[in-house]
Amino acid sequence: MSYAPFTAAARQTAQQLAGISRTLYERGWMPGTSGNISVRLPDDPSRALITASGRDKGELTARDVVEVDARSGRSSRPGQARPSAETSIHAAVYRVTGARAVIHSHSPYATVVAHRVAARDAVASLRVERFELLKGLGLKDPAAMELPVFPNWPQVQRIAEDVAAHLTAGGEGPPGLLLADHGITAWGDSLGQAKNRLECLESLCQLLVLSRSELPVSRA
Repeated sequence: MSYAPFTAAARQTAQQLAGISRTLYERGWMPGTSGNISVRLPDDPSRALITASGRDKGELTARDVVEVDARSGRSSRPGQARPSAETSIHAAVYRVTGARAVIHSHSPYATVVAHRVAARDAVASLRVERFELLKGLGLKDPAAMELPVFPNWPQVQRIAEDVAAHLTAGGEGPPGLLLADHGITAWGDSLGQAKNRLECLESLCQLLVLSRSELPVSRA
């Protein structure tokens, strides 16, 4: 894609996005072409940059991102590469939460937890409490959280609709969610904050797995 129409701020943002992608790849959280990252443009938050579909996250550069409408997920520039297949989920988070960055990864412990606790056709809820890392999520009450776990429907738009409905009804929930057999999505006011929250959520899932205790789950 050509950078000519992009502002200097957008080019810098694309480079930051690509750098985080490579970091998460090196951790084993975005193997191959899996995972996706988006961020609202600093000079126009109605638009966002997101990783293009099918790109190797370990080799991602600023040229491997595309521009979309932040609220709809539709491509906003002709002739671009195809946006990530999960762009509609990012757009759902942006519409409801006002976040400025969203990261989805296939980090191993979150994926294992999502595999264990997910319901087949309804949103499940995983209660996490007492761990000090909860304080890293910006929760109103950092003593505990109910982490939603969504079915991984083959139709991504259906997942996005579930996410939007849950976030709209859920009030002050955690800045993240799990997808059955699929991984974790986290968001924040910046790429840095979204990455930090992703790390906290993955570490909390790791602690739950290592504790070998029964996972406290409720299902709708």
